[in-house]
Formats: sequence, structure tokens, C-alpha cells
Amino acid sequence: MTEIFVFAFDLTESSQIRRLKSFRALGYRVRSASFRRENMNTAFVPDWPNIDLGLMQNERYGRRMIGILRGIYRVMKRRDALSTADVIIARNFDLLIIAWITRWMTGQSHVPLVYECLDIHGLFTRPDAVGAAMRWCERRLLTRVQLLLVSSPGFMRHYFEAIQGYQGQYAILENKLWFDEDPIPRPPMRRSRSSDTPLTIGWVGSIRCAPSLNLLMETADHFGDRVAIEIHGNIHRHTLPDFDEQIDRRDNVSYFGPYEYPDGLAEVYGRCDLVWAQDLWQRGANSDWLLPNRIYEASWFGCPSIAVAGTETARKVARNSLGFVVDEPSAKALISLLDGLDRGAVRAMSDSILSMEDTEFRLTPDAIRVALQPALSASS
Repeated sequence: MTEIFVFAFDLTESSQIRRLKSFRALGYRVRSASFRRENMNTAFVPDWPNIDLGLMQNERYGRRMIGILRGIYRVMKRRDALSTADVIIARNFDLLIIAWITRWMTGQSHVPLVYECLDIHGLFTRPDAVGAAMRWCERRLLTRVQLLLVSSPGFMRHYFEAIQGYQGQYAILENKLWFDEDPIPRPPMRRSRSSDTPLTIGWVGSIRCAPSLNLLMETADHFGDRVAIEIHGNIHRHTLPDFDEQIDRRDNVSYFGPYEYPDGLAEVYGRCDLVWAQDLWQRGANSDWLLPNRIYEASWFGCPSIAVAGTETARKVARNSLGFVVDEPSAKALISLLDGLDRGAVRAMSDSILSMEDTEFRLTPDAIRVALQPALSASS
């Protein structure tokens, strides 16, 4: 049986759990070494072998260096865990450093190494000497990986090819829904809403973007009781220190807390007429290049997404008719869009999305297997 060893950035993060479960669903044996953060699911305990690399704090770069050294030490204490690996996957740059060093130190340099880049961190796009040093380090390690996995073609086009000059093997695994067992049924149609109910805009997932929060709050202030803003997910309070104050100040804005994945998705998206899909907190770089998982979740349930022109998200939304695009990342642009929409237009878009093939929004085992094939072949 093929064994995959995963170096993970946060064992308790829901997308991380989904990825490891998807490998197991393919019949692979899974082991991991992972940091923990305190953003969500803090009580989660994996049912596969895992080396605990310790707590990693958000945005504390000096301590992250200490964490990397601690991670190397802890893996080396359990070095036998790498001895049976057929493929090693590192899910972000910190973990790539640990994976490459421990692979070499344990005599496993022949094992194919996969770098799964989930986001282009701001450190790598800085124009100063720090950014140049980070890019140099990443370029050096890119020459030592057998496969690069990314979730958006924008990462390849704008960063890895254009800036890093990467010409090696790569695969794109979009952030689509993953179901461990039978998929949650898609609704045959969206439930009707009376014309006197407020138009509901959802903001769902990892809530960390201050520009999006401010934009949505301005929109709520403009429309009053004609529009409701519903926020569902985990709040990254280190980036949104005034979140509670902003919500408490407005009667038409509500925060519903975290939700169960995937069982809670139907209720979350069923409550929304539209979803704010755009990430704005790293404009000009990562935010413009990524494809967020909320566009796939929303589309599964027939909920149109709103994105900002000039981004990879907007290109996806426009090309696949998944929702609406505003010209700029401003409350003025969003207000203009909403003023021009009636419920008939929203309903027509919803019906169109629900008529699309579910594989447009759901990750299949075959897609994962095909993406990993270059690394799996190298391990044979």
C-alpha cells in the first residue's frame, strides 16, 4: 500500500483534515507531522499517526523560525516514521523546509517530495531585501521538489512561472468540496423568498479580511433593513480586532459563529441570496491570484458569488457564470451592483448554477490521483 507522509501547517484546520482524509479515501496509508494553531477545532484528535510539532502562532515570524527548528528536532526524534514513506507532501513553505531537511537527514532523499502551496505569503512578494531573500530560498527548494501543487492557475501564471521561473512538474487542485462519503444533495432549486424580506449577503469561511469587513459594513449602512449581512465561520481576530464592535453596532449584520463541515453548509448557504467571495487583504498579490473554496461551496448550493474584476476569482466567476462581478473593491461598486439586481435576476443565476455538473464544484478521487501521479510514478 502506498504511504503518504504529510507535513501540515495546522492539523486542526478543516481544509487540512479534508486533504488527509481524501488521501485515505484513495486507499493510501497516511502519516503526518503537524503544527497546531488556535483558530478552530482545537479539540480535534487525528485517527492516523501524527507527530505533534507544537503550537505555531499566527504572524509571529521570529517564533516561526523557532518553530521550524523545533519541528525538525521532533521529526528527527521519530525518524522511523519517515522510513516507510513513498511520497512526502509539504503543505506550505515552513513545512517544505522541515520536510527537505528531515528527508535528507534520515537518508530518505530518494523519496519524491511534493510542495503544496496553499497561498503566496506576503513575505514572498515584498519588494525589499527580505522578500528577495525569501524568494531565493524558495527557488532553491523548488529545484529539489518533484511536484508543485497549487489551487489556482493564477499562482502559476503570476508567481511561480513569472517571478520564480519555475519550469518543473506542477498540478492544479482547486479548493473544491470534498465529501468523505456520499455527497450532500444539491437542492433542485433555491427556496423562494418574499419580496419584502431583505436581500441577504453571506460572508462564509475563514473570516480574516479587514477590507472586506469594512466594505460590507458600509454596504449594510447604506441599505439599512433592505439588506442583511450574515457572517459564518472562524474569525481571525489578530487581523480583525474590532470585529465584535463592528457587528454589534448594526442591526442588519449578524455573526453566526463556526459551522460543521460539510453538514452545516446547506443551512449556511441556504440562508443567503448572494455570497461575498472576494479576498482583499493581500491586493496586488495573493488575493488577486487565489480561488477561494467558498465559490465552490456556494455554487454547490446554487448561491451566486460576488467577485472583484481583475482577480482570478472574478475570472472564474465570469467565465463559468457563477455569479456577479463588481468593477472595483469598494462599497460604492457593491451598492451599485445590488441596486441593479432584482430577485428575478438572482433566481435565474441560481437556477443556472444548479443545472451545472456537480464535478465543477466537487473534488473527485480521480482528480487527486491524477494530480499526484508524477510523484507516485517517481516513487515506483
